[in-house]
Amino acid sequence: MDDVRSLSHTKWECLYHVVFIPKGRRKRLYAELRKHLGEVFRRLAEQKESRVEEGHLMPDHVHMLLRIPPKYAVSQVVGYIKGKSAIHLARVYGERQRNFAGQHFGARGYFVTTVGRDEGMIRSYIREQEEEDRRMDQLNVLR
Repeated sequence: MDDVRSLSHTKWECLYHVVFIPKGRRKRLYAELRKHLGEVFRRLAEQKESRVEEGHLMPDHVHMLLRIPPKYAVSQVVGYIKGKSAIHLARVYGERQRNFAGQHFGARGYFVTTVGRDEGMIRSYIREQEEEDRRMDQLNVLR
């Protein structure tokens, strides 16, 4: 109960595990920009009074543990983060990369699940995701 937040008439603890991909799963795109995207996602979440508790940028997708106040819909915050980050990338890095524009950076959908008592497990999963992907790739090579 340490992380319970307050609004004027509400006590809340709303955590969501969100996963989304760039359009066409362009691995090279995330690989090159991942060191910049983490800070961009954090700043955008703060603009919606939300917080990125954990995050990991994989070469072809993003995992985030988001704390979103109940006054915002999850879709509103995730859409804002995806849309504004795409515009930012197009403006800042668009001259270097010809084949993506702000509106077409991210795929349309995303995955979201609520996090309750499993918070520790979800945090661990996000942190260890890249190593797990490498391990699975090694298994597939051996087949």
